[in-house]
Amino acid sequence: MANALYAGRRARNGLWAAFCYAATAFGLAWLALILGALLWKGVGGLSIDVFTKMTAPPGVRGGLLNSIVGSLIQTAIGLALAAPIGVLAGTYLAEYGRHTRLATVIRFINDILLSAPSIVIGLFVYQFCVVPFGHFSGLAGGVALAVIATPIIVRTTEDMLGLVPNTLREAASALGMPRSLVIRNVAYRAVMSGLVTGVLLAIARMTGETAPLIFTALGNSLFNADVTQPMSSLPLIIYEFARSPYAEQQKLAWTGALIVTAAVLTLSILARLLAAPKRGR
Repeated sequence: MANALYAGRRARNGLWAAFCYAATAFGLAWLALILGALLWKGVGGLSIDVFTKMTAPPGVRGGLLNSIVGSLIQTAIGLALAAPIGVLAGTYLAEYGRHTRLATVIRFINDILLSAPSIVIGLFVYQFCVVPFGHFSGLAGGVALAVIATPIIVRTTEDMLGLVPNTLREAASALGMPRSLVIRNVAYRAVMSGLVTGVLLAIARMTGETAPLIFTALGNSLFNADVTQPMSSLPLIIYEFARSPYAEQQKLAWTGALIVTAAVLTLSILARLLAAPKRGR
């Protein structure tokens, strides 16, 4: 009886393990196909012109300089807004108001923002940052990206600070350190790699967003570093050129997609490396 029960459990375990391996292989196969297509169609378009020339009209060889610069500017704006707010809000949730009613409300709203469609965020920012001023702008695009990135940083900061043992805080407090210094000099230092990981994940999320920028930054075929005016970005130019009937623009769209994918993968790998436990210490 016991042997039959054990054999049945082993059979079910082997069956579900096979399903897990098959699902993993299925997902990896699609990932390999996507990356393979990007490399096959995107590498051929890589050249110095991509990084030194502006987007050009059909029939003229151009590059992606204005889109790359626009993406960097808008991502920097989003990070400058999201990082301080996200870290401070996460610190409040983990250190000051962990069990308060306000913290519960903030967590609920943060969870909603984490799962909110980016196009809805774009429409929200459009109403508050575009309509009142009467024109699109790179600043509005940066604000939309900040709204997307902030919940990620809040959640990561709270989770990381929650891993800090209370004994460390108690030891620092016993030496007479005020709570603000305990958080800054003890808690933050203990989870610095985790905080940086959250910021990198937020940057990776912002880098590939297209929908909110359609309603806020709009795009610009010319080089523009003025954040108060419409501004181009890589996701926007990929979206526009991918629908173009011209082969040269489609080629640039694949190249831009490869650049964005490489940036996101690099940031994700860095986040994994920083979040990995340090051995030998």
